[in-house]
Amino acid sequence: MMEYKGYIGKVDFDDEAGIFHGEVVNIRDVITFQGQSVAELKKAFRDSVDDYLAFCSERGEDPDRPFSGQFVTRISPELHRQVNLAAAVSGKSLNAWVAEQLQAGVQRVGVVKATGKRAPAKARAARKAT
Repeated sequence: MMEYKGYIGKVDFDDEAGIFHGEVVNIRDVITFQGQSVAELKKAFRDSVDDYLAFCSERGEDPDRPFSGQFVTRISPELHRQVNLAAAVSGKSLNAWVAEQLQAGVQRVGVVKATGKRAPAKARAARKAT
């Protein structure tokens, strides 16, 4: 994974063609890039993001931005009640409590950071032990 200006690129290698190719995965619009070396791939990724932003600007459109900070999730009414109660007992708003729980879950899993780097295996193992 690669990150540039908040856009995250996923990369694959095509052994037959001998090239790296990738696409931005955290927006709905399609941004692709390719290169024959890591340096060429990184440059193509940055250039593709910059071209996308320039294209949107020229058209007077807002570019698709990664992650607005909002998402909708469906849960049962009973779980909704329990979550709301847990937040109230904790003295927090529902949003603050849910965000705290999500952050704790992400840290337990050792998920990929925005930089595309996973938490070190030692850190993931330590979190699992707790």
